[in-house]
Amino acid sequence: MTQTQTSELETRLLTLAAHRFGKSVASLQPSDDVFEKLGIDSMQAMELLTEIEGAFGVEIPDYELQGVTTFAGIAALVRRRLG
Repeated sequence: MTQTQTSELETRLLTLAAHRFGKSVASLQPSDDVFEKLGIDSMQAMELLTEIEGAFGVEIPDYELQGVTTFAGIAALVRRRLG
């Protein structure tokens, strides 16, 4: 993927998360910790992941999420799944 596509993927991911949890897209950055910035717990994070998987048409195994806490990290996982 090109840098533009990466930016578009991250923007789409941030927009999806912001709408899901009633946040301003402008207040979110790819480097932000998902849990801290959205004020969510692990169950809400899994709900967000399910929504992300549906929006991008990918499936991300739970084991790949271990240690991933930022929007950029999630975007990287989605990017890998998209090929």
